[in-house]
Amino acid sequence: MASSVAARASTSALGLARAGCAEKGAVRQNAVPVRASGLTSQFSGVKIAESFGRSSSFTRNEVAAEVSAKSAQGKRTVATRAQGPVVAELAQRAEYIWSDGAEGTKGIKFNELRAKTKVIPKAITTNNPKDFPQWSFDGSSTGQAEGHFSDCILNPVYVTNDPIRGGNNVLVLCEVLTPQGEPHSTNTRRKIADLLTPEVLAEETLFGFEQEYTMLSKTGQIYGWPANGFPEPQGPFYCGVGQESVYGRPLAEAHMDACIKAGLRISGINAEVMPGQWEFQIGPAGPLEVGDHVQIARWLLNRLGEDYGITITLEPKPIQGDWNGTGAHTNYSTKSMREEGGIKAIHEAIEKLSKKHREHIMVYGIGNEKRLTGKHETANIDTFRSGVSDRGASIRIPLGVSIEGKGYLEDRRPAANVDPYVVAGKLIETTLAK
Repeated sequence: MASSVAARASTSALGLARAGCAEKGAVRQNAVPVRASGLTSQFSGVKIAESFGRSSSFTRNEVAAEVSAKSAQGKRTVATRAQGPVVAELAQRAEYIWSDGAEGTKGIKFNELRAKTKVIPKAITTNNPKDFPQWSFDGSSTGQAEGHFSDCILNPVYVTNDPIRGGNNVLVLCEVLTPQGEPHSTNTRRKIADLLTPEVLAEETLFGFEQEYTMLSKTGQIYGWPANGFPEPQGPFYCGVGQESVYGRPLAEAHMDACIKAGLRISGINAEVMPGQWEFQIGPAGPLEVGDHVQIARWLLNRLGEDYGITITLEPKPIQGDWNGTGAHTNYSTKSMREEGGIKAIHEAIEKLSKKHREHIMVYGIGNEKRLTGKHETANIDTFRSGVSDRGASIRIPLGVSIEGKGYLEDRRPAANVDPYVVAGKLIETTLAK
């Protein structure tokens, strides 16, 4: 509910300008060459130079692994024969993360994120995605390819520290490519990159993404709810404190801590209106950066949920009745909106959005019609309206923005399961693209 942009707002520009535009130097990309060496199996007869990232003429069959115990620590190390590296000390675990593009289509308990771990014997310390090898996966098992030609390519686009494993381990967010190096149909990130023309970059677009989510118990019931029946009616739970008011705080806190340690642009968390429902905010950030950070934050939330025995769902309406749905309110600002007199640019953007309402609704999340009913702080899905400080509007102008006459707008229509790249791209396309 709380605006991630407003949380960082300053009196001059609502905190948006200080974040800068991560995409200011972005370059429109074509097909990415598939780096075959990065896709080769580690044990396919390649030389150790390829496998361990160092100069050597030994082949795999010439390497003998020795397991020895370090006396004091009791640790096990794996050493190669003849001055080879100590793998246990040098190895790096890189968690390759990608989207299967099926969020909202697999039922309430399942999400779109996939991941697998690549062990890199000689750690890559730059956190530059270009320095990490491409990889492949079985697309026929994720719904992204047919069995007779199933390989899809993982192309690293964002790398950050792994706050769960710690050490030199990293999280590697990837876009999905076809075997020919073209963007896969589920690759929505590349579509937004193609929108970043010099004219769009000049507007230094910034986004704040308010990701609501609902916790579920192992039985599929909303976390913390009584086994038979319902909790008290909505009212005491939003931003509440106390065991009767808040369910699932340990996971929400652990997730926030992990996001901070990973260097994500997380700007806050809060308990939401429905008990068992929470929100975290990412931003202000540019269109590619906000999407990258939201995807990593979503993965961390689901991964930590494993440790807490809690399932995370982004279902827009996880339970019917007099309960709030789950959304992803998106705050949006351009350079023109942040300058003096920027309220004019805000109203011009709202006018453009009103004419493309149906187009936005079509891509703002599966099942969103269950949430956008005109009740529970939403506008009806078939109606577009805007207002100052109106949480029942499609587009809200925050009170502080109206008073100061500049800043940003809040698009309250996206569902929790929306693709963050799609939201950012659609807002840019409607308000700025020629």
